[in-house]
Amino acid sequence: MTTTTEGLQPPPEHPGAVAPMPGRRVPKVLREFLETQAAGGIVLLVAAVAALVWANSPWSASYRSLWGTEFSLNLGRFVLTEDLKHWVNDGLMAVFFFVVGLEIKRELVHGDLRDPRTAAMPAIAALGGMAVPALLFLVVTAGSPGSRGWGIPMATDIAFAIGVVALLGSRVPPSLKLFLLTLAIVDDIGAIVVIALFYAGDVQPVFLAAAVTLVAVMLGLRRAGIVWLAPYVVLGAGVWLATQASGIHATIAGVVLGLLAPAGALTAVAVAREWAADLADEPGPAEIDAMTRLAKTAVSPAERLEHLLHPWTTFVVVPLFALANAGVSIKADSFAAPGAVALTAGVMVGLIVGKTVGITAAAWLASRTGLGRLPEGSTWPMVGAIALIAGIGFTVSLFVSELAFEAGAIQDAAKIGVLGASTLAAIVGALGLSRACRAPGGASGGRPPSPRAGSTVATTGGDQS
Repeated sequence: MTTTTEGLQPPPEHPGAVAPMPGRRVPKVLREFLETQAAGGIVLLVAAVAALVWANSPWSASYRSLWGTEFSLNLGRFVLTEDLKHWVNDGLMAVFFFVVGLEIKRELVHGDLRDPRTAAMPAIAALGGMAVPALLFLVVTAGSPGSRGWGIPMATDIAFAIGVVALLGSRVPPSLKLFLLTLAIVDDIGAIVVIALFYAGDVQPVFLAAAVTLVAVMLGLRRAGIVWLAPYVVLGAGVWLATQASGIHATIAGVVLGLLAPAGALTAVAVAREWAADLADEPGPAEIDAMTRLAKTAVSPAERLEHLLHPWTTFVVVPLFALANAGVSIKADSFAAPGAVALTAGVMVGLIVGKTVGITAAAWLASRTGLGRLPEGSTWPMVGAIALIAGIGFTVSLFVSELAFEAGAIQDAAKIGVLGASTLAAIVGALGLSRACRAPGGASGGRPPSPRAGSTVATTGGDQS
């Protein structure tokens, strides 16, 4: 579903502005997504700072007491008891990962991931941005207790990264913003695989089989053409509970359910418009009700769910996660535990150096071999700055820290590394991108760069993001 951007664009100075790309119309749903992520990054920053201040204030005991409060869910003889922090991490974050699943589904069906040639550059860059940080982390932490956290520096926080780029407004080529978004989504796919395969507990086959069975029932309902939401909600809750009990982290259930959502409209837009045009001048209540239902089915369930849930995850779920997990108590003996210094250093080197080198080198190789091409209107200094900004791990990096280590000094050391690296990546990356965009040949400094060896140029204004 695309729409022209004329008359709908924010003014150029608006921090979240996403200008139309030459030869391509930016889908309204994607423009709204980028702008929501940019605003969400600010809320996320406020929540993280509040958590840090609270955890290191004279009222730090109340911080620990709040998030340590236990709540129980009773279902007959089954009782699920978790503290408030884990209800956020295991429950609310499942909704966050459900939206991630919807985003991935949208990109696979309607977005850049649909076209292998367009997706090649950000996908290859994302793979480099996952492999190199993990390898550098393992080198720094070799032989220490912190080596289990190798998945921590692999992540990119979409909200923070998009928010930082949005601060530079229209100076950044729109195709470069879409490059970062696609890269971060591929990065999310990698993080999901890592969490599922390497950070699961002892797998309970009976509960895992129950989760798979419930997913199969949902697929059967979808194949039968049942569109009523209630049975899917009930079955989805069952999938979450079964996954939680199986030893695989419950957030994986959210991703699976997001990928199951239909990405195609149940009613063609043209049919809905034709039906509406045939209505009487003053339709009655029954006709209005029918028109409302028809209009809803003209938008895919995945798009409607993402439109409904994305603001909630961006402005409520993720900030709550930050408030619950970013409250690291920084003391004189914070690095006294064996391996703590190496762990913090490994996370920072992985996120800052690993992301920058991995993404830039992989993108360069893709360009030289002809597998990918630079985003339209961008230069290699811009790509390098974007790679550094991708070192803002935050949400998923903190999440993996929780899975990799038990609560205590080692986990705190990992989180300190995530917070420090994300801060440096945001500041230095933003300064570098601002300078690159002002340089001759950049978005604000003149003509786009000439084609390089191994790159291709669209002859009809095609997409190069």
